[in-house]
Amino acid sequence: MKSLTLRGWVTLVVLVALALLPVFVSMTGREFFLVLATRLVILAIAAVSLNLILGYGRMISFGHAAYLGIGAYAVGIPVYYEIYNGFIHIGIAVVVSAAFAFLTGLVCLRTRGVNFIMITMAFSMMVFFAFVSIEEYGGDDGLVIEVRSEFGQWVNLENDTVLYYVCFVSLLGILYLIRRIVHSRFGMVIQGARGNEARMQSLGFDTFRYRLVCYVIAGALCGYAGALLGNFTSFISPEMMDWTRSGELIFMVVLGGTSSLFGPVLGAGLFILLEEILSGFWLYWQLIFGIFLILVVLFAKGGIDSWLGRRPER
Repeated sequence: MKSLTLRGWVTLVVLVALALLPVFVSMTGREFFLVLATRLVILAIAAVSLNLILGYGRMISFGHAAYLGIGAYAVGIPVYYEIYNGFIHIGIAVVVSAAFAFLTGLVCLRTRGVNFIMITMAFSMMVFFAFVSIEEYGGDDGLVIEVRSEFGQWVNLENDTVLYYVCFVSLLGILYLIRRIVHSRFGMVIQGARGNEARMQSLGFDTFRYRLVCYVIAGALCGYAGALLGNFTSFISPEMMDWTRSGELIFMVVLGGTSSLFGPVLGAGLFILLEEILSGFWLYWQLIFGIFLILVVLFAKGGIDSWLGRRPER
């Protein structure tokens, strides 16, 4: 325990706090904190998935929220037809998100810089307007999910505490998966291509294929987060996949620290807390958010994680 750095201690404290939060809620009766924490954990999963391509692969996607919406509708549409099996919902969310990432990635990954940003946003808006135009599923008004996904008698998502722990365990599992990916040969190629793609190609690596697989994995993980989000909100709408939602995910990643495993979780947590606090006191709280992000970029390069990793001057 003495060998833990400040970054390690903060990570440990945050994880323990999240694990014990339902106990605190049951003792105090403050259900609001459970609702806030569930949203935090789900968005943290989405931010972690985005960091896989943004932080480790330098693929700045302004369309990542599309996978949140696809995952949410993968729950809402089957429930609309009285299909309540959660395994089917999750399967549809992951497979459709992965397929969408694969098809769009074939186009997006042939571009760089601003062109990549704009084309990912364009694909996201195509999905947004597609769901807006489908009146059968509520169109712009959205769709109510009357019954949450069913996984048998042992995992009852109708219980908010059970739903929270499913989301929390999912976050832990995805963090472990990302860690394995990043430190694998595959992850090293992705990071190498981020720094010097031409050199990686000269070494015999098909960087386009590696980047495409990475892009698909990130989309599938975010689609899974979307399925959790649909169950949590019990209401879905095309607004979930608007480009501004993608901007919020980027905010979380940059705020917490790109190219860091736990940074996006810290960024998501601070984002949710600031949103909750500022929106209750200031009418133009988004303006304060923007100023705060500028200050982070200028004076805390690398985000919260980088700041925590600094060694104190002697």
